[in-house]
Amino acid sequence: METLFIPNENDFKRWIKEAVKDFLQEFTKKELKAEQNEEDLLNRKEIAKFLRVSLPTLTDWIKRGLPSHKQRGRVYFDKTEVIQYIKENKIGQLKFGSRFERLRQEIA
Repeated sequence: METLFIPNENDFKRWIKEAVKDFLQEFTKKELKAEQNEEDLLNRKEIAKFLRVSLPTLTDWIKRGLPSHKQRGRVYFDKTEVIQYIKENKIGQLKFGSRFERLRQEIA
């Protein structure tokens, strides 16, 4: 014969405490991840310095498909997206010039 388990008040408290603890752990992990992603966002000057190109060259590259994100009238770049874009060489038939080619070789 099987025994029937009826939870008492302490069981409910323990279950709620465990659920809240699990939620807070997941929430803090997501917050840390979001903060790391914000740190990886660079503005135009920072990404131009990283890529060692001028701002007009950067603007040209954006028009040709360099990944960027616009927020409140400003342009930001995810460093990992830019590096991945350069590694994958998604330029197709467009010629970016010797600087882009040299940069692609350095990153790869």
